[in-house]
Amino acid sequence: MELTLAIHQITDLRFGDSTYLDGSTLVVDRESLTNHLLEDPRLQSVDMDIANPGEACRIGVVFDIIEPRVKEPGAGSDYPGILGPIATAGQGTTHVLRGAAVTLVDEAAPLGNNKIVEMSGPASEESPYSVLHHLAIVPHTDSNLERHTAQNALRLASVKTSVFLAKTALGQMPNATEVFQSDGPTQAGRDGLPRVAYIGQIHSRQRVAEVDEQILYGTNTAGMVPVMLHPNEWLDGGVVSGYQNMGVETYFYQNHPVISELYRWHREGKITLVGTIATMAASDNSDRERNCMLASEMAKWNLAADGVVLTKYGGGAPHADMALTARLCEQSGIFTTVQVSDMSRDRQAESALLFNYPEVDAIVYVGGGDTNWDLPAVEKVVAGNPAMTAALEVAQEIPAGGICGVTSQQGISKLRCFVY
Repeated sequence: MELTLAIHQITDLRFGDSTYLDGSTLVVDRESLTNHLLEDPRLQSVDMDIANPGEACRIGVVFDIIEPRVKEPGAGSDYPGILGPIATAGQGTTHVLRGAAVTLVDEAAPLGNNKIVEMSGPASEESPYSVLHHLAIVPHTDSNLERHTAQNALRLASVKTSVFLAKTALGQMPNATEVFQSDGPTQAGRDGLPRVAYIGQIHSRQRVAEVDEQILYGTNTAGMVPVMLHPNEWLDGGVVSGYQNMGVETYFYQNHPVISELYRWHREGKITLVGTIATMAASDNSDRERNCMLASEMAKWNLAADGVVLTKYGGGAPHADMALTARLCEQSGIFTTVQVSDMSRDRQAESALLFNYPEVDAIVYVGGGDTNWDLPAVEKVVAGNPAMTAALEVAQEIPAGGICGVTSQQGISKLRCFVY
């Protein structure tokens, strides 16, 4: 399977009388986009604003961040199962507005453990989102809607905006192209290279997925067991973040750090990227044992992997599920690396991991709840309501996990852990 990303670099974002791409400047017609989103009767109104790199701006509470993308006509479906019809993602050409982001604000979410985007100050230097040009969308839903129905309206607004913006690139010459090609476990001509796979959690059943929570090809993962996906399916709209993203945004499914790095090694002839497995964290021990067993068996018998990289989605139970999957892989002869966020609140190494398997000894730390940031007051806030604006505009201390991109379970974090 081969996916070509046609990259159109964005260096400026502004509002105008029509929506178009002028070189590297993306111009957005606010009225046309608003009318497009208000085709969904669940939305009563839509506000929007722009946040550019270096601006003293804070955005929150963030529902999701997504990169503007659209399939070349005839090349496939846009966000299949959510916006477009079901079709295998990860094939053909997809146009990408690199440097731009659609950031959805959830007007009903409390600040609590939820997320903000920080565009300036010390914390912004640790987040990859601070260098992007954000179109912040604030949908206001019908107040009579159930919470999950309102969240589903936010999801639809996110992908509609992504495609609306990216359509400006159709017919234009890209600045660059990126090609992702792998024939999977049967790829010929790569004898002797280590065979490496990726196992990634996409949901945690500690929180039951809502009936309309579209995570994998438009489904909510209810009743799901581990499934094999081509790496390209993650990169091209087959997977999006859930309603409680917990250190996971759709932007870094589209630009998945682990899959992208494995692809780089694949191209350089260091490994063969044989495939990926999407799984979820269980709600009880029986499900945990079953799912971990099935994921490890797929890696062994379907992908014939020599090595596996594993990531989690969520908190403590997902942590334990990932570790058990890694242990089973190690016991079947597959080398593993696990990516963890620190689960301690007391900054003690003894409480950080939640597992102690001697076999699982290649551990990468991506930040956690043990680090706080002092945020300065800001001149501009993009929020869902006046009370949230007032809460976000002042100087405050916030955990690293509350700042999008600083603690990332997808692997984009810059933080490291030292035991002393």
